[in-house]
Amino acid sequence: QVQLVESGGGLVQPGGSLRLSCAASGFTFRPYAMRWYRQAPGKERELVATITSPGGSTNYADSVKGRFTISRDKAKNTVYLQMNSLKPEDTAVYYCYLPPRYWGQGTQVTVSS
Repeated sequence: QVQLVESGGGLVQPGGSLRLSCAASGFTFRPYAMRWYRQAPGKERELVATITSPGGSTNYADSVKGRFTISRDKAKNTVYLQMNSLKPEDTAVYYCYLPPRYWGQGTQVTVSS
C-alpha cells in the first residue's frame, strides 16, 4: 500500500521560509515523478513543482520559480519542498502526489503577518 505523509507546514510571516517533507512508503517501482500541488480556498489545485527519478530533473510553476526548490533523498524515500521568500498568495494546503493516483493528506501553509 502506497502512503505519502506530508509535514512541515505552519504559519510564517511574509518573506519567511518553510520546508515541507513528503515521506513515501510502499512502492518500489522506478522511475517516477513526484509532484507538489497546492490548493488555496476557492481556487483549483495548482501544480507547484516536479522532480523525476532517477534523473532528478525539476520543473516549477512560474509563480514559484526562484523561490521554491524541490529535492529528494532517495535513501529516505522523501521529497522536500524548500520555500523561501514566502508571500501571502502562497497560502494554501500543499499536497504531494505520486502518479498515477497517490495523494498525501496535505499540510497547511499560511503566510501572514
